[in-house]
Parts: sequence; structure tokens; C-alpha cells
Amino acid sequence: MKTIVAALTSAFLISGAYAQMPSSPPGKASSSDASTAAMAKSGAKREMGVESHIKDLHAQLQITPAEETQWAAVEKAMRHSATETDKAIDKREALVNSANAVDNLNAYGDIAQAHADGVKRLAAAFAPLYASMSDDQKKQADAVFAHRAHHEGEKKVAK
Repeated sequence: MKTIVAALTSAFLISGAYAQMPSSPPGKASSSDASTAAMAKSGAKREMGVESHIKDLHAQLQITPAEETQWAAVEKAMRHSATETDKAIDKREALVNSANAVDNLNAYGDIAQAHADGVKRLAAAFAPLYASMSDDQKKQADAVFAHRAHHEGEKKVAK
């Protein structure tokens, strides 16, 4: 189970979701329009990334038609968790230029908390699916998540 939790953590870390960006009223350009556009583009990339990750994970885990209902709960948890983490990240990015050290630490704490909550939500959604999988699927899931967890750790060390 520890392997699955570590793997889900890795899966969650590399996923993201689109965070809705506020826009200026029509006809009212602001100095932040360029940064808002860049953030919206980044958000769209994150959404595409999470959707791609969900699709790839579905294929790798060989989800059967009988497992689709449980898989839907995993998808929902992944999307919700990514959205919440993205909100915390966007909040930090909005204040980074004016934040003091304490503000930055609190913002990072909010990101870490959103991530931790998301991992727990994801693990809770994944556990029933994993329990219902065939032995071959479980072995595949263990391998997929162990591989991802291992490579995520390597990426962090390489930075």
C-alpha cells in the first residue's frame, strides 16, 4: 500500500488542472492582461496535462468496463486535487512580488496542504479500485506507480 500511496503522490505531482483566470472587463485593458493571458495559457496546458495523464493511467492500468465506475471516482479525485493545488499555486504567484518571507512560507504551506489533502483524497478513491483489480492488474499498477515514484525522485535529485 505504501508503494501505491507513493505512486499516487507522484502521479499527482506531475498532474495539474486548469485554474480559472479572472479577466478584465471588455474594453478595459489592464497592465496585467499579458500576465493573465500567460497564466491562462499555462492553465490550459495544465488541464491538457492532467487529462493526458488520466488517459495514460487508464490505459496503463488496463481499466476494464466493469471498473469504470470506480475509475470515475479516481478521475474526479485527480481533477479536484489538481484544481485545489493549482488554486494555491496561483494564489502564491499572485502575491510573490509583494510577499515578505512569512507570506511566502505561508503560501508554500498552503500549496503543501492542498497537495497533501489531494493525495489523501486520491488514495481514498484509488483504494477500492485497486482492491477490485485482478492480480495481473495489481501487479501492473504496482509496477506503474513504483516506476513513476522512482523517476520522480530522480528528477528531484537532478535539479
